[in-house]
Amino acid sequence: MIARGWWRVMVKRAILFIVIVFGGAFIVAFAAHSAAREVIVEAHGYAPGTVVVKTSERRLYFVMENGRALSFPVGVGKSGQTWNGTATIEGKFVKPAWSPPDDIRRENPNLPDVIAGGAANNPMGEAALTMRGGEYAIHGTNNPGSIGGFVSHGCIRMFNRDIRTLYRLVDVGTPVIVEQ
Repeated sequence: MIARGWWRVMVKRAILFIVIVFGGAFIVAFAAHSAAREVIVEAHGYAPGTVVVKTSERRLYFVMENGRALSFPVGVGKSGQTWNGTATIEGKFVKPAWSPPDDIRRENPNLPDVIAGGAANNPMGEAALTMRGGEYAIHGTNNPGSIGGFVSHGCIRMFNRDIRTLYRLVDVGTPVIVEQ
């Protein structure tokens, strides 16, 4: 009897151990998957509050205090459609409507004149930060698979959850530096 009782206790402990190990692993995996995409990196030589886009890295950095920056993956301009230089955030829009510019309309003549904000086929995604009179924007996307590539006509594409984060961090007037 004592041996059988001891066996049951050991089986229960083994089951409890397995549940704890797998449960912990599940929690860690879930937390890692749910974690924000932004990463804190070193970013010396830029003023805090500046947005820096490095097209060759396909990364956007939001510079913080103490030479640190949040880093986000982005999609950038196709060959011949990238730009370098400085700009400022001129407008902030949530679920913006989109009117295809002439060069995109030439490539896709069947596009409508305007795609409503929030529509599934609106390439601007959840939010947009406009620059240079609206010629360029840092915006979300309806095509998350394009992030990390040379894919746009000069705009900077971000995952929707990343543009929502950046949207909260910047104001109209925030400087933007785009580098190779």
